[in-house]
Amino acid sequence: METLELSLITPRVTLLAAAENYGRFAIAPLQRGHGTSLGNALRRVLLSSIPGAAVTRIKITGVIHEFTAIPGVVEDGTQLVLNVKGIRLRSYSDRAVALQLVKQGPGPVFAGDIDAPSTVEIVNPQHYLCTIDDEHTTLEMQLTVERGRGVQLADTVSGMPIGEIAVDALFSPIPRVNFLVEEIGGDPLTGYDRLIIEIWTDGTIKPGDALSHAAQILTQYFSRIVSLNQPEESEQQPTLPPPIPDEIANRTIDELGLSTRTYNSLRRADIQTIGQLLRLDDRGLMSIRNLGAKGIEEIHQRLAALGYRSGETTSGHLPDTTNQNVPSTHDSYPEEK
Repeated sequence: METLELSLITPRVTLLAAAENYGRFAIAPLQRGHGTSLGNALRRVLLSSIPGAAVTRIKITGVIHEFTAIPGVVEDGTQLVLNVKGIRLRSYSDRAVALQLVKQGPGPVFAGDIDAPSTVEIVNPQHYLCTIDDEHTTLEMQLTVERGRGVQLADTVSGMPIGEIAVDALFSPIPRVNFLVEEIGGDPLTGYDRLIIEIWTDGTIKPGDALSHAAQILTQYFSRIVSLNQPEESEQQPTLPPPIPDEIANRTIDELGLSTRTYNSLRRADIQTIGQLLRLDDRGLMSIRNLGAKGIEEIHQRLAALGYRSGETTSGHLPDTTNQNVPSTHDSYPEEK
């Protein structure tokens, strides 16, 4: 099949404005008509496919179901559940994580009173939950946090143990996206489009990271179409890399001397040994939360000093303990001020 030569121009992404939980970006120049197509695709992915974390169920000591008054608490079970839905957090674990809330004595209770493990970060600690109006009352509550995409309605959850209350979980960290297309270049026939896209977040992700992640999702789909007429990987004869000695595979990533940001990103993804790191190719590294292009380049440099590059291991030499399903948010864009 003949290869079509496309004379497409290369667009640039510019950060126009930034505020807390808000970013405004311009993508230009684009071929006439491409602005609307690109804007629609990015908007749909941003609203539906960016992963996040939310409280999916709670258990309150002494309360059987949500339609119950809570002794010593102003709010009833229903109102407390509604307030819990407003907790915004980041979870660095692929598994469900249990949080504990124990509050004694009169006064307001906030999200910051929740005892969270190191794998969960509460973004809005000042979020109001309830008020205790009895000095002899102790509110004890267990909250379960999970990662996901989109929305999980409480009505769709079944098989809950007695005493656990399902919560409508809004996983998506992007509540709103808006875009508009401007014409640039003057001539309506030879001019170009300029795509302006505005992104609002809930504070658990930066707008630039969300935009980068949405583009990456679309790229994965388009890459399958690009390779439609290319031979399958099974038909190719790849060259197997040399096996990794155990003395290198079992060494911890502490010995690589990575920067604090890169090191923390790997540990949150449960990557602790050099062997686990070497099992990841560039796509696997890009899927790690907060590990951007600079971090990946830093990892390549450190591994090159050992004579290896990530993704060049042969099967059977290393235990497959690497968590490679961590959703990504990258730092390809300048940080919002």
